[in-house]
Amino acid sequence: MSRIVVLDFGGQYKELIARRVRGLSVYSEIHPGRISAAALADLRPDGVILTGGPNSVYAEGAQSFDRGLLTLGIPILGICYGMQLIAYYSGGTVQPAEKSEFGVFNCTYKGNTIQALMSHGDRVFSLPEGFEITGFTENCPVAAYENRAKKLYGVQFHPETAHTERGTEIIADFLFNVCGCKADYDLDDVIETQCAEIRRKVGSSNVLLGLSGGVDSSVCAALLAKAIPGQARCVFVDHGLMRLDEGDQIEAIFSKRELDFTRVNAGERFLSRLAGVTDPETKRKIIGEEFVRTFEAANHGEAASYLAQGTIYPDVIESGKSSTGGAATIKSHHNVGGIPDDIDFDGIVEPLAGLFKDEVRALGRKLGLPDYLVERQPFPGPGLAIRIIGEITKERLDILQKADYIYRSAVDALPFSERPSQYFAVLTDMRAVGVTGDDRSYGYVLALRAVYTDDFMTCRYAPLSHELLAEVSAKITNELREIGRVVYDITDKPPATIEWE
Repeated sequence: MSRIVVLDFGGQYKELIARRVRGLSVYSEIHPGRISAAALADLRPDGVILTGGPNSVYAEGAQSFDRGLLTLGIPILGICYGMQLIAYYSGGTVQPAEKSEFGVFNCTYKGNTIQALMSHGDRVFSLPEGFEITGFTENCPVAAYENRAKKLYGVQFHPETAHTERGTEIIADFLFNVCGCKADYDLDDVIETQCAEIRRKVGSSNVLLGLSGGVDSSVCAALLAKAIPGQARCVFVDHGLMRLDEGDQIEAIFSKRELDFTRVNAGERFLSRLAGVTDPETKRKIIGEEFVRTFEAANHGEAASYLAQGTIYPDVIESGKSSTGGAATIKSHHNVGGIPDDIDFDGIVEPLAGLFKDEVRALGRKLGLPDYLVERQPFPGPGLAIRIIGEITKERLDILQKADYIYRSAVDALPFSERPSQYFAVLTDMRAVGVTGDDRSYGYVLALRAVYTDDFMTCRYAPLSHELLAEVSAKITNELREIGRVVYDITDKPPATIEWE
């Protein structure tokens, strides 16, 4: 089977690069950028991709790589920081750019003009001998290069993101025309590999799964059922932070399936722990710990030795917990960064931790899950706690649940082809002066968010019609007097994240 190795230098898109490769049916895996040339050669990759990173290649202590990689004869594609590394260690110069480029810019690449996502403060100023320029922008004369004789290629922009036009074509050209890869990677292989790994890890022990009813935990449950039938117990912890009536809906769905299903109503416990807390990281860590403590209580007297979770790649990278290390922590996830060290289990089982959301959905279909589960709206583990800015109270939670329901119902009514990938409401901690009848009002500001994405590592805001937004705003402010103003979030990722906290 063809294999591409992605070397991580701390960039936030390393898993996205690997996903783009796998999306082209070529197997990929991520390794630290510091891997030795000998160890890399032992992996026998058909090609190597160097990721972006937060450092300057010339700075003291900057992440580097074994220069012997450049002499192995294996095709290498450098992206952003990776591109600068190849040039720098091949004899070129890298210096601070006169003008930084952060965002989407016009780029001339191999004679064609494309929109490309740039994210750099340094640039290549002079190329090593044997390298030729293949791309440029107005502010970056060397936006892409190649050295065909040594099979070294570099792009300053990010072809792995949806923001870059023809980015997938650029990666495919490297995989198939440069590296000679075959499209022989299939998710069926992932199922068999993960089932084998689950059996190896847990043996004859029982596993307790925290089932949220979302896509990730549902697919995790199906995978556990296939790998270790009869050894998995599913516990749904209703932390009281779900969307309107969602706890009852989840129970109705899963209590009818062939699962050992238990619902734990812990809303009061979670709200009590969160009282007075406003910092988002603290919220996440509290919720993460309470999840585990609730699971432990549910496991009391049972024989479950392992805790299973539906952790996926975006959770891991944003928490800075990637196995390769080096990424900055953007935010903790309750099922990654919020897990306490002293858990009362022998270990954690996370069979989806190497997959992106679209792969998880595809895996769910292969495992026989119905579409209404596989296509559920993504919902963060901490629930509405991170969609309420500031302190969480029962009153504010009720307000958001109702407002969010009104908004989602309106978007749900759109034709499927026009529906965004994710859409939800956020209750801010701001208040705005308004007029209700003849009286002055001072209600909360509610933000609406809707995005298009295929990987949840990047997104573009969805330009919903003004008519729809006006209808939603009027309905929310008429039915919920506590809300005095409704705004719409038009920020992409990057620079924002999809969630507000």
